[in-house]
Amino acid sequence: MNPSDLKYSKEHEWVRIEPGGAALIGITAFAAEQLGDVVYLDLPSVGTELKQFGKLGEVESVKAVSEVYAPISGRVIGRNEEAIAHPELVNSEPYGRGWFLRVAVKERGELDNLLSAQEYEEFLAAEV
Repeated sequence: MNPSDLKYSKEHEWVRIEPGGAALIGITAFAAEQLGDVVYLDLPSVGTELKQFGKLGEVESVKAVSEVYAPISGRVIGRNEEAIAHPELVNSEPYGRGWFLRVAVKERGELDNLLSAQEYEEFLAAEV
């Protein structure tokens, strides 16, 4: 079950809006499972501007290297150095300690372009 407080992209990324208005970004449990054991994260530096649905980096696993896309536009204000040092957190805690970036959101209205947890579950059911 995917957390209901998140919004999801069809590319299997998630966004959590924090109380101060910044957003955390990561990949879903489904994406982590499909990738297999994650061994490396290539994430943008602090200050990088992200555009919704534009490439933000790459995740390398034992199976493949996969591109990751920004589910929301904004400026990177933090990177999860713990997950960069220990990429296995992406597999074990994709919605917790395995998050990728903290972003200063440019346009909260872009959240309307994303899926709710229920819509994402329905999307997965149709895809699989």
